[in-house]
Amino acid sequence: MKTKLILAGILACIGMSAQAQNSKVEEPKGKAIVQVFGNFHTSFGNENDNRGFELERTYLGYEYNLGKGLTVKGVMDIGKSSDVSDYQRIAYVKNAMVQWKTGNLTLSGGLISTTQFNFQEKFWGYRYIMKSFQDQYKFGNSADLGLSAAYKLADWITADAIIVNGEGYKKIQKNDGLNYGLGATFTPLNGLQIRLYGGINESGEEDKEDITNLAAFVGYKCNEFTIGAEYNYMANVSNKEDTDLSGYSIFASANLSKETSLFARFDDLHSKHDWNISKDESAAIFGAQFKLGKYVKVAPNFRMNMPKADGAKNNYYAYVNCYFGF
Repeated sequence: MKTKLILAGILACIGMSAQAQNSKVEEPKGKAIVQVFGNFHTSFGNENDNRGFELERTYLGYEYNLGKGLTVKGVMDIGKSSDVSDYQRIAYVKNAMVQWKTGNLTLSGGLISTTQFNFQEKFWGYRYIMKSFQDQYKFGNSADLGLSAAYKLADWITADAIIVNGEGYKKIQKNDGLNYGLGATFTPLNGLQIRLYGGINESGEEDKEDITNLAAFVGYKCNEFTIGAEYNYMANVSNKEDTDLSGYSIFASANLSKETSLFARFDDLHSKHDWNISKDESAAIFGAQFKLGKYVKVAPNFRMNMPKADGAKNNYYAYVNCYFGF
């Protein structure tokens, strides 16, 4: 009898402990989001008067895990205006979203990160130094108002779909058209990843064309190095017929230690029939990154822009990019 009582007591303690652990897992918890991108830069040759310190962007926000796969997140984006004559800093709501994960399904709604180049940006891994290709050359928006869904079909393939306004996170909905996108991510081997994406951004106006985006990416990542390549095509830029852009980006990085890495990247942008020749270019960047503790990164790098317009001269820059974030 005494033995039975002891066993019952042990089982009760185990049950109470398991219940406490489950309750602990389900407890709501949150974390602050703080990311600051800054740099010092100087140019050479043609643009030798372009130098100074720059605070490029600041993200401030909060993410809260409500339990049972439900998360809410709000992020402010404080940056500079795209208007070169505007020297005022501008604040935007970058994310105001709800996300639910259950099993292999992930649903997101609100002002969400788009899926057009989010994967490539994370794979590149140096967003605070330079945007990924599609973001750099305005092939799409990094965030927008709408819904997205992703489903892991198997260990090696995930499919995703998104429907958003198409105006981006800096503008209100102006036209009736929507932006639809479908993507698939493949992992055929450990470390090797392939990403395919196609999207249509409706013009919402009869006399304007829909914008089409196509993208393909392949990359390999391991502890020692990362290498990636992407090709992108955008048809009917600014909703105008026969104004197409295409380009590719190749990048690589090598980890010399836990604190030090080297990186390099080459981009090439081309317009159909040279309609965008004044902005068509090739660009290269190479440098090193140093991690100063857990929250700070410093990256001295050298950049070269090679315009394709006749008579245009190459531009050279030296940068020291800095990042603080958690």
